[in-house]
Amino acid sequence: MVALLGLSQPELKEWVQQQGQPAYRGQQLHQWIYQKGARSLGDITVFPKQWRESMAEVAIGRSSIYYRSQAGDETVKYLLKLADNQIIEAVGIPTEKRLTVCVSSQVGCPMGCDFCATGKGGFKRNLAAHEIVDQVLTVQEDFGRRVSNVVFMGMGEPLLNTENVLVALRSLNEDVGIGQRNMTVSTVGIRHRILELAEHKLQVTLAVSLHASNQVLREKLIPSALRYPLDELMAECREYVKITGRRLTFEYILLAGVNDLPEHAEELAELMRGFQCHVNLIPYNPINEVDYQRPSKDRIYQFVKVLEEYNVAVSVRYSRGLEADAACGQLRAMKS
Repeated sequence: MVALLGLSQPELKEWVQQQGQPAYRGQQLHQWIYQKGARSLGDITVFPKQWRESMAEVAIGRSSIYYRSQAGDETVKYLLKLADNQIIEAVGIPTEKRLTVCVSSQVGCPMGCDFCATGKGGFKRNLAAHEIVDQVLTVQEDFGRRVSNVVFMGMGEPLLNTENVLVALRSLNEDVGIGQRNMTVSTVGIRHRILELAEHKLQVTLAVSLHASNQVLREKLIPSALRYPLDELMAECREYVKITGRRLTFEYILLAGVNDLPEHAEELAELMRGFQCHVNLIPYNPINEVDYQRPSKDRIYQFVKVLEEYNVAVSVRYSRGLEADAACGQLRAMKS
């Protein structure tokens, strides 16, 4: 049976009518799921008791917190147990004005990026839309404050689960009330999927995980680059900007002595030439399986300086949650 979480108010109205209830029950159901955090129909006390009991097997689609770890900067990592006992990660990242949730889109990840912990554990399955929306509601409830921003930068490759990600984006926007401009979808780049996303004309930010300035280096770091050459990826990115009118973000993890040299910065600047974009540099966050190192602050500064000399919009993002293994590239479905 389909979970109710992720359904719109019209869809919930249709569902309750199919169960022999009046349409207004759908509006009540919508409020209890998205605003009051109901985890079962039995929680919804405005419904007739007999009907609630008869619908006891219907799943709203909420997970349970299997493990919770808080870093010194108040970032919280959650391991969430799904209905089939699979474990995924979500991260709550608070500031004074914002609460950002980093959500997963798959159980594990098939991309196998060499510097990322998630891919080391392999791939299990795509997440359903309700399993994505649930992550945001779980963090919102645990923090006791509204989520303002959502980034699809957790476990998995969102554009290998486009159908469910699109449903989740709609629900997070229309049902949970998060503006599309406050949501970011991150992809390593899947052939044709960026243009498919463009056709939906969403106001979300697309972040492309580039991590290398040339094809040879990208193939070493990202196995899927063998099947999707950098020049083709960049052409699709340019077309995305033309179709949507939205600025693209390029994510670039800096690995000491690997992709952080001045010549890499010059190559990257050349790739950025001619269209609206922003480069987000991320100093590497360590994992146990590989021995990459984070560059020195001076090396990072020199890289930024080169990009700025080429008039490339650039910023450096030092990841939150490092102590709790909740930073970029560290997510894995196990206790650490």
